[in-house]
Amino acid sequence: MIFCGEALQPRPMALTDKDVQKIAKLARIALAPEEILHYAGEINGILKWIAQLEEVNTDGIDPLLSVSNQLLPWRADVVTDGNQQEAVLKNAPMQNYGCFAVPKVIE
Repeated sequence: MIFCGEALQPRPMALTDKDVQKIAKLARIALAPEEILHYAGEINGILKWIAQLEEVNTDGIDPLLSVSNQLLPWRADVVTDGNQQEAVLKNAPMQNYGCFAVPKVIE
């Protein structure tokens, strides 16, 4: 956020074409010259929206972990269907050393 003037009114920071070019270079994204102007407008719109969110008074509001207060059910972390290697390998077209075998694909 940039503050301007003596009243210290916040205003959204506007990105220039040069800023967008630098961001694209850091992100390793190739942009055509006509795309730079488009993305500058998109990013500036996002920054304005963020500035709007900063105006919301959140004093006394606890941070949320979720919008729902329901907890997911947990189950015990126990093995219930182990020791079925032979039954599982019956479905394998090829097996080797008690494991699935697959054809070599990399030379």
